[in-house]
Amino acid sequence: MRFLRRWKIRILLFLAVVGPGFITANVDNDANGIWTYSSAGAQFGYVLLWTIIPTVVALIVIQEMSARMGAVTGKGLSDLIREEFGFRITFFMMIGLILTNFGNIVGEFAGIAGSLELFGLSKYITVPICTVIVWLIVVKGQYKSVEKIFLVASFFYITYLLAGFLARPDWIESLLATVTPPKAVQLRHSNYLYMVIALIGTTIAPWMQFYLQSSIVEKGVTRRQYRTSKLDVISGCVFAVIVAWFIVVACAATLYVHGHHDVRDAADAAQALRPLAGDYAYILFAMGLFNASLFAASILPLSTAYTVCEGLGFESGVGKKFGEAPVFYWLYTILIVAGGGVILYPNLPLVRISILSQVINGIVLPFVLIFMLLLINKKELMSSYVNSRAYNVVAWATTFILIALTLGFFWTLRAGGG
Repeated sequence: MRFLRRWKIRILLFLAVVGPGFITANVDNDANGIWTYSSAGAQFGYVLLWTIIPTVVALIVIQEMSARMGAVTGKGLSDLIREEFGFRITFFMMIGLILTNFGNIVGEFAGIAGSLELFGLSKYITVPICTVIVWLIVVKGQYKSVEKIFLVASFFYITYLLAGFLARPDWIESLLATVTPPKAVQLRHSNYLYMVIALIGTTIAPWMQFYLQSSIVEKGVTRRQYRTSKLDVISGCVFAVIVAWFIVVACAATLYVHGHHDVRDAADAAQALRPLAGDYAYILFAMGLFNASLFAASILPLSTAYTVCEGLGFESGVGKKFGEAPVFYWLYTILIVAGGGVILYPNLPLVRISILSQVINGIVLPFVLIFMLLLINKKELMSSYVNSRAYNVVAWATTFILIALTLGFFWTLRAGGG
């Protein structure tokens, strides 16, 4: 009885704090992520699955660091950067994040348009309607109700697991590829490095660290609840990366095998799945794309508004009314209206823009990680909650590997590597 009571208490505590970690990790399987994972599977087959295991380890460590800083300090990441490193550095970082995130936001509305066009609905109708829905969800909702909507949306990613099974992949080959390290010769090709950086950048995006820490603070998670919140982070990261694995596998088993290597957008991937994996896989992929796009179109502008307002000292938070945090809500509004508006222009190379934005995420991430590592290892700030040696090894290794991959990519471009 004591054993059962203890587990009941643990489950209730987990349910009390679940949300920020699970939502943040899963929102990164957005339209941009789907395009990147689909393109990786279509272009390279199972070859890039080796990135999954090191990426999930790095994702868990980095997300846990963000959650721990939020719980211990009670402050967002951009707030801490401003206090510890000054306004000027923070200002330029905020400008960089707005530009980086705006490319991501455009991709989300492209996903909304593309997914609903599969069902015969014009983007000139669906994008404006979904823009209003996204705005109302956040601006008119309370934090707890908004969080519940996002949690439900997270579990809808199970559709991609089903699509992966329906694609009937070679399970042995895909599992072996997941644990097989890359060959040195592959790392000499710019296209290969470009996609590796994009895969890391779309899974561990810079905005995620800012959003998660702000969400932890707004939810009121403290040091006492931190250990339970850690389960939220880990479960979210593992689930998100499993979904990513299934998207790559589904596209490798269908598109790559049948010679469809050029995915112009995720809608193309869904259409290509129809004759190869059946109507159900096609419908599930299309529905998953719409859910992911609408979900991320809410979170990404929200994350940007949080980050900028915290960094520059303005009031922020969905728990506040419009009049209490006008800069926060106006910035959020401008980002979603502008992001949706761009999609209404014809013939934009949206998939190239989206994958490029994920590559930029991977290039920018080391700068964010350096600030995080400097902050989380300050004893006067974190007391006994500073990083362990293992966490520092993983986080610093991720930072240096991304820098090396970026330098290697530009070197292969200069050397003319294809």
